[in-house]
Amino acid sequence: MFIRTFGWSLTITVAALAGALFLGGPDALVLVAILCVLEISVSFDNAVVNATVLERMSPYWQRLFLTVGVLIAVFGMRLLFPLLLVGVTAQIGPIEVVRLALEGGPADQPGTYAHLLHDAHPSIAAFGGTFLLMLFLDFVFEDRAVTWLGWLERPLARIGKLNQVSSVVALATLVVVAETLAPSPATVMIAGGLGIVTYMLVNGLGELFESEGSEDGAGSAGIHGDALTVENSLAPSSQSSGPSKTAQVTGKAAFFLFLYLEVLDASFSFDGVVGAFAISQDIFIIAAGLGVGAMYIRSLTVYLVRKGTLDEYAYLEHGAHWAIGALAVILLVSIKHEVPEVITGLVGIAFIAAAMISSVVRNRRGGLAAAAEERRHVLINS
Repeated sequence: MFIRTFGWSLTITVAALAGALFLGGPDALVLVAILCVLEISVSFDNAVVNATVLERMSPYWQRLFLTVGVLIAVFGMRLLFPLLLVGVTAQIGPIEVVRLALEGGPADQPGTYAHLLHDAHPSIAAFGGTFLLMLFLDFVFEDRAVTWLGWLERPLARIGKLNQVSSVVALATLVVVAETLAPSPATVMIAGGLGIVTYMLVNGLGELFESEGSEDGAGSAGIHGDALTVENSLAPSSQSSGPSKTAQVTGKAAFFLFLYLEVLDASFSFDGVVGAFAISQDIFIIAAGLGVGAMYIRSLTVYLVRKGTLDEYAYLEHGAHWAIGALAVILLVSIKHEVPEVITGLVGIAFIAAAMISSVVRNRRGGLAAAAEERRHVLINS
């Protein structure tokens, strides 16, 4: 299974490193390798969240995620989108943007591609931060059969019974950030508002089409899935390892889940692309390094689904979402204060590691069969 899942990633890695060595020498080889490791470390929690969505998609859409999705991630989000972003924010034509990108130059030199992309960071951080914040809030405000930080997640689930509470909290946070951290509050408000709207649109459309495609029209899942239905896959019958038995969606519902995964990947990649210019100013080296990293994130996502890791480690999804919440805060803070990439990566890894350790301890104390008892406890005390 490992070779079948990671085969393309390993092949692309060899090709990218060999190309970097041939075209740019040992220095380019080292830079591509560093950027690859950076992308994987920062986006590991992205793979876990992707897996929770991908396991609900049919094998056809899973394959599409590994093929078309990779092309979008590598060429679209790591190469073309930054060019488009610089052109829009700096109000210059596409030919001029490409010329600046090919010329290179440090981020502290006015007029360079890296400098213009750095100037666009407040808008990038506002959009990505609010999108990820909405994702995190929708998760913690949902009533779930299994809780990791129960002392915190259960009260938040009760608060989540208020209609549209995630949107209210996200908008209030955006206003505070725009007024206290943003050099241009109006720009940050617009970008952050678009992040919230994008999340609500993709999630709402996915939920709509999934509801229309179900037999009884109920249990629409949206991005996170119907918490009580999906979490029931952790019941006693799921004790054996293997792929999740969660009902899979197809058609329009799967398309919007696929679209959501690409937007989510974009939100994660924004900060990585901007931060990569601290390592190299060559746009092709950056695209190669981050692109190879993106390949591994997608392969890891599929591996988690096929291995049934999310069922085996019940708190892994929780840890990933708390890591995303931390990343959302870091992105919003970075509008004014620079946050090193190493901190972003370590925070995500820390949450994932803690969730995995907690899952192992939980399994030793009672296994996945404890989910049903936990759910009864939640219902009795809610």
